[in-house]
Amino acid sequence: MRKLANSELDRLSVEEFKKASRIPVVVILDNIRSLNNIGSVFRTADAFRAEAIYLCGITACPPHREINKTALGATESMDWKYFKETHEAIKVLKDKGYRIYVIEQADESIMLDEFDYDINKKVALIFGHEVAGVQESVVDQSDACIEIPQFGTKHSVNVSVSVGIVIWDFFRRYKRHLYRNDSNI
Repeated sequence: MRKLANSELDRLSVEEFKKASRIPVVVILDNIRSLNNIGSVFRTADAFRAEAIYLCGITACPPHREINKTALGATESMDWKYFKETHEAIKVLKDKGYRIYVIEQADESIMLDEFDYDINKKVALIFGHEVAGVQESVVDQSDACIEIPQFGTKHSVNVSVSVGIVIWDFFRRYKRHLYRNDSNI
């Protein structure tokens, strides 16, 4: 076994990426304060071909040196928009037929591994502030809360790690469903 060289990875150019098929998932960041977390989310969304990222509230926007440090160029490949209020982003997406899912620990949350949804629907996944989580008023606007099962002594994982876990789960479900029609995803 040997590690592959970067030249062997068949990476898409930014132009090719912009034309490639995407999974119908928009990632919404609700008041994320860490620039490194924001950059990491861009990189993860690019890796799994998410449709877009919506940055809301205090969440900083590119270009920014600290975002770029962890995004590694994904701010150029990913489509993104800024909204002053997360509620505005939700309204735009609901009007376009998206299902809104908050990633949060809530009394009626559904564990990610038990969550079942209509694969034919477009979704928005909302991730919240590193300490306060997703705003309660945003939770109230969602179609469901999804919780990441955890079994250790801590009751949370870093927001960028949460994005990676959840978007991977959605990606593999979409890929399994769509592979018959598009082997490029």
